[in-house]
Amino acid sequence: MHLNVHKDFIQTSITGILRDVIAASKGIGSGIETFPLCDYIMQSVFMKMTGFQEQKMKCIIWELANIDFEYRRILLSNDDKLGECSSYSDKNKIYKRLVEQINKYDPKFDIKTIDKTSILTETVDYIKTEFENTNLSIWAQGSFNDFLSSIETVLKQEYFIEQFEKGKTNLFANVLREKYEVLYKHRNRIAHNTPSYQQNLPTLKSLTNPNYRYENYFIYFSILILIDNVFIELYKKYLTIIESNTN
Repeated sequence: MHLNVHKDFIQTSITGILRDVIAASKGIGSGIETFPLCDYIMQSVFMKMTGFQEQKMKCIIWELANIDFEYRRILLSNDDKLGECSSYSDKNKIYKRLVEQINKYDPKFDIKTIDKTSILTETVDYIKTEFENTNLSIWAQGSFNDFLSSIETVLKQEYFIEQFEKGKTNLFANVLREKYEVLYKHRNRIAHNTPSYQQNLPTLKSLTNPNYRYENYFIYFSILILIDNVFIELYKKYLTIIESNTN
C-alpha cells in the first residue's frame, strides 16, 4: 500500500511563505521611497500562498485515493467536480472527504476532538506578532490596523469554533465563508491580471461600504493560515488512524 508520498508537504505550514517575505524585506528600509513595493510584494506572497494551498489540497485527495479505491474511482470520474482546489466549494468538499475517510477507519472519531480553540488563537496571534513592526505592516499600516480591529468581527470564535461544534457539515460558517469568497474573487483578479485593463482604484461608493476594510491582505493571510491549520490537524489524525490500521 503506497502511502505518505506527500506527507511532509501536507504537514508543512503555509506560514513559511510569510516568514520568507518578512525576512526578505528587512534589509531594504521602510522609507517612503520603498512604499511602491508594497502592492507588488503583497500580491506575490498572496498568490504564492493560494498556489501552495491549491497544491496541498490536490496532494491530500491523491493520498486519500491511494488508500481508498472507491474514492479513487470518485476522484478519477470527477464526481466531486473539483476544479483547481482553490474555491471554497472545492476545499469544503475535500474537507468533508477527509473527515469521511477518518470516520471510515475510526467510526468513533468526532470533529470536536480537534483543538479548534488553539487553531484559531495560534492563527490570529501569528499574524499579529509576526507582522508587527515589519516593513509590510508599516507599508500597509491602515490595512494592518483594520485587521487588528476586525478580528472580533471576522475571526471571532463563534464563526469558527461553533462550526466544529455543529459537526462535520462544513469547513466554515457563513460569515467566514463570505470572507473567503472575497479572498477568492481577489485571487482570480490577480491570477488573470484583470487590474491591467480595469480601473484599479476603488470608487467612493466602495470606500464607504463597511465591508471594504475586509478586502485586506492580512485578513486574507489569516484565513488561508486558518484553513491550512485545520487540514494539517485533520491529516495528522488521518495518518495516525491509517498507520494503526495497516500495522
